[in-house]
Amino acid sequence: MLARARSVALIGVDAVPVEVEVDVSPGLPAFAIVGLPDQAVSEARERVRAAVRNAGLPFPAARITVNLAPADLRKEGPLYDLPIALGVLAAQGLLPAEALGGVLTAGELALDGSLRPVAGAVNLSLLAAELGLPALLPQGNAQEAALIDGVKVYGAPTLRTAAEHLSGQAALAPHVPDMPQDDAAQFPDLADLKGQAGARRALEVALAGGHNLLLIGSPGSGKTMLARRAPGLLPPLTRAEALEVTRIHSAAGLLTRRGQLSHHAPFRAPHHTVSDAGLIGGGSVPRPGEVSLAHRGLLFMDEFPEFSRKALETLRQPMDIGRPV
Repeated sequence: MLARARSVALIGVDAVPVEVEVDVSPGLPAFAIVGLPDQAVSEARERVRAAVRNAGLPFPAARITVNLAPADLRKEGPLYDLPIALGVLAAQGLLPAEALGGVLTAGELALDGSLRPVAGAVNLSLLAAELGLPALLPQGNAQEAALIDGVKVYGAPTLRTAAEHLSGQAALAPHVPDMPQDDAAQFPDLADLKGQAGARRALEVALAGGHNLLLIGSPGSGKTMLARRAPGLLPPLTRAEALEVTRIHSAAGLLTRRGQLSHHAPFRAPHHTVSDAGLIGGGSVPRPGEVSLAHRGLLFMDEFPEFSRKALETLRQPMDIGRPV
């Protein structure tokens, strides 16, 4: 029997739809995952098998084939564990196919059947809002995903809870975001810097106008000290700007407080050995780089001449035209 679940793939900071097709057919027991999976996705075989059994649910002794469509799009990470496990259950007739096909799912499975949070919940929720679908996620992602307006988010603590929700045995209530207040960011105070009136004035003008700033001086003159106090001069982010920043950091898996919007401008200070892909982003599967992570905030490149020529050249055109290319 064939079952279909709906999930996502993260391409940079964008979530694109992925259909998880699960076929359970007679034959020697086997479990194959196709559709350009990476190692973490391929290892879902063992996690799903153990999680389903330890959750007290039947796992078929049959030939299981999982296809992640579209097949030419590379799939990464453990977020397909939950849709694959639900697809296996639906292919056995334990879940209604229409319920599984009408929800966007993602989540990592522990061997005991519990669900662990994954990166990119905000991006998944944005796609769910665009498609007009509810989202079924691990409980640890529910608050984060619920930051997006107009999406019903269901947080499940275990695989069994998710299965019971879809089968109608014990429906979960949509998560209601409590909108916790973001802790005040503790930035160093500019008052710590004595003197350097010209440099302080240049910093204030650059921040007010959104300009680039190059600090040149002898070692110990206060260049780094001045730059690291710059974030405290920036105004709080608006909700729209905070969602932009949270979306990028969620895709990169760098949210330190899930379910909270950071209303403070990000500050990124990469080491001078960073690669050009680490600085600008990209790769075989595009990922946000330091420039993207500093969106709406500050990118501080200490010891600027020590950065590689290739990494610096990648910044030339965006700086010339004043926007990403």
